[in-house]
Amino acid sequence: MQQQQQQRRMFAAALLAVVFILAAVSTTEAGKKEKPEKKAKKSDCGEWQWSVCVPTSGDCGLGTREGTRTGAECKQTTKTQKCKIPCNWKKQFGAECKYQFQAWGECDLNTALKTRTGNLKRALHNADCQKTVTISKPCGKLTKPKPQ
Repeated sequence: MQQQQQQRRMFAAALLAVVFILAAVSTTEAGKKEKPEKKAKKSDCGEWQWSVCVPTSGDCGLGTREGTRTGAECKQTTKTQKCKIPCNWKKQFGAECKYQFQAWGECDLNTALKTRTGNLKRALHNADCQKTVTISKPCGKLTKPKPQ
């Protein structure tokens, strides 16, 4: 009999604890203010359109490019950005055109040149790039077989 009363008391205490916890949680939830959803800003600003990189001096190295965009409510519709044109063979394809090149081919003994092909990997700043390019370079020292 005493054991039953003790079980009832423990059950009542557990039930009371659950009710207390539920009350505390609902009070906490009720106290939170609902955050007003942020209104999505509707912007009429267009995408940036970039000019080609113009070197500061010479035909390669550091330079600038101009960016423009349209939109009546845009805070900024023009801006200038620093850029760099490589001072090597890549400038013939444009600094904004990035290619994935294959391995160099065998040396052509008639021209003493070897070639390789590159496929367009990425065009930066809306650049107009060729899909595929081919480049050549001198083979280096050619070793002719010595007559025996």
